Amino acid sequence: MKKIVGIGACVYDTLYTLPTYPTEDTKMRAVTSQAAGGGPVATGLVAAAKLGESASYIGVLSDDAGGVFLQKDFEKYGVNTSLVSVMSGYRSFASVLWLAKDSATRTCVFDKGDLPALTLNEEQKKALSEASLLMVDGNELDGAVEAASIVRENGGKVLYDCGGLYPNVDRLLAVTDLMIPSAEFAMGHTGCGDIESAAKALYERYRPEIVVITDGKRGGLLYDGSEIRRYPIYPAEVLDSNGAGDVFHGAFAAAYVKGYAPETCCHIASATSAIKCMGVGARESTPSFETVKNYMKENGYEL
Repeated sequence: MKKIVGIGACVYDTLYTLPTYPTEDTKMRAVTSQAAGGGPVATGLVAAAKLGESASYIGVLSDDAGGVFLQKDFEKYGVNTSLVSVMSGYRSFASVLWLAKDSATRTCVFDKGDLPALTLNEEQKKALSEASLLMVDGNELDGAVEAASIVRENGGKVLYDCGGLYPNVDRLLAVTDLMIPSAEFAMGHTGCGDIESAAKALYERYRPEIVVITDGKRGGLLYDGSEIRRYPIYPAEVLDSNGAGDVFHGAFAAAYVKGYAPETCCHIASATSAIKCMGVGARESTPSFETVKNYMKENGYEL
């Protein structure tokens, strides 16, 4: 049984670490550069795999250099790629990221490529019917909505990494069990002026099991329809914040299928994301579950 499956963006990233954000129409020498796999669900699946859970990606990749790299990168980190459709003659989803050392910020420019939309085949549908949890991120909307219905009909759960305010995401929100939006998404989608009100509005409108809002350096909150509970960020000397949210969602998914309560999942996800930020590369820097447990204990929270 494939515990965690994911449908969403899979991106070929090129990361440049810079001393500071560059001035327009100038040249600057990078401190380092590297290729990396990216995308909310794709990186979340890697995080879940590195935390010890079975993870598989369902999607369409190109056979160009970016697509070959992405498939090998999944395999490098233990994410199953047998459910990936590989197509010739298309351009991969790709991005370039600038990581400014002085401000610990990141700037991203992306090209979504021209791959056709995902159409679920019978093998993919069978895997979904056996999955414990489906991760989605608002990309591949039609395929994700169909997949969510299959997973829920067979007793699984759907975790939605709500980051982009894409058109028609109501369709996906309506079939979500574990709703984890950013503060920007939560307030933007609901029109609320604070995340507490936004969490309640999302819960009342879509009736998921839980709403977990991520709020950057302020930590976040969990709402289950009865009470709002805050969770903290864990301390980190940030080298690379890119992908921190993706890792948070993947770590939450891994903790959830391990059987932890949602509030504990928030702590595990927050700690995992903090450790990731202390290295460069979201996937490369995601720790093992044992490392996360030790880090949480050092910071006063023992599993």
